[in-house]
Amino acid sequence: MKILKSSTFKNVETEKIVKEQVASIIEDIKINKDEALKRYNLKFDNNDRDVIKVSKEEIEEAYKQVDDEFIKNLKVAAKNIENFAKAQKESFNNNFEKEIYPGVVLGQKHIPVTSCLAYVPGGGYPLFSTALMLIIPAKVAGVKRVVACSPTMKDVAKINPKTLVAMDIAGADEIYATGGVQAVASFTYGTESIKPVDIIVGPGNKYVTEAKRQCYGTVGIDFVAGPSEVLIIADETANSTYIAADVLAQCEHDLNARGILVTTSEKFGKEVEQKVNKMLETLPTKNIAKPSWDNNGEIILVDNLKEAVEISNEYAPEHLEISTVNNDSIIDDLVNYGSLFIGGYSAEVFGDYVSGTNHTLPTLKASRYTGGVWVGTFIKTCTHQVLNKDAVKSLGPVAVKLATDEGLHAHANAAKVRLEDN
Repeated sequence: MKILKSSTFKNVETEKIVKEQVASIIEDIKINKDEALKRYNLKFDNNDRDVIKVSKEEIEEAYKQVDDEFIKNLKVAAKNIENFAKAQKESFNNNFEKEIYPGVVLGQKHIPVTSCLAYVPGGGYPLFSTALMLIIPAKVAGVKRVVACSPTMKDVAKINPKTLVAMDIAGADEIYATGGVQAVASFTYGTESIKPVDIIVGPGNKYVTEAKRQCYGTVGIDFVAGPSEVLIIADETANSTYIAADVLAQCEHDLNARGILVTTSEKFGKEVEQKVNKMLETLPTKNIAKPSWDNNGEIILVDNLKEAVEISNEYAPEHLEISTVNNDSIIDDLVNYGSLFIGGYSAEVFGDYVSGTNHTLPTLKASRYTGGVWVGTFIKTCTHQVLNKDAVKSLGPVAVKLATDEGLHAHANAAKVRLEDN
């Protein structure tokens, strides 16, 4: 292995001050509810709304502020996301009951959570695509109450119209004009105007991420996410222009985003680096993409694709692209990634917006133990059992003995009384 371009990226622990600030806001929301929510909305987003819930009239107004082509394109993306989510839902059509021991029937059911919050970030870009990615799978899963929220635009105290339209097209049941730590806390613990939810999904800045971490347990979450990342495995047969473009597409997310190329060709690696630098010259988001690439971008030269696979599995990237002469030869060995993009035409940008897979994915090596948001994020697999008298006669003595051995005599008695009744 040889490093053609190194990175100074460090996965640092959340700063102590962030943890303390987040904890303070959460506690304030728990105690003061709506009053605290509105105070933080005003402080952080200049959001002076008295009514946080978005009205039907506001949604209708948002449609008038976007063009027909935007709505048409959004519906194309929404339909693909919905169709893929429906295909995923089919994998849950396996509720069952089975007699696994004489007189003992066990089974399982897949049950949607009752409510969820789709947190759609605001910030520098209106991430309306995230509204589709979070709300649609929840609706397909069968969640009865799908709530969405997003920080307001600072000049008008309203959600960006593109984001609001996306939330409506995706099918949100309720929409709230709030974001940040205060939103996460409010939907976890509830306020006078906000009913809490069962699970919160969606990305956010380090404060939102820390809030989800601290609220987890009282509310479910998808995962704790960090900066966005892509790792690309490519050999000399790949298109260097495509790869350079994909690296920069990732780097423009934010200053901590990561673009990583692992290649078997030193010539190809250098060619990609040259094209990245050339594209940066005219890129409108150069102010973010360039420092992101300079500080966090990597190009790694390996001897063969086996070594590339080992590095990829160690990095466990959010997005993984492969563009080699024989992609099929390595696919089965790639086990740690949020979403996989196979072949030169399968750019990550299609997954971000329109192909149908979800773009809310695990980062910072979390793909070692979880996948991204999908229909299953909103579904619980719950078990049940039915025992008859014969099963009690047969298994009762076993249960009594095991419970007694653990010192749990009330447990043992619960089996004894049924044995005696028989």
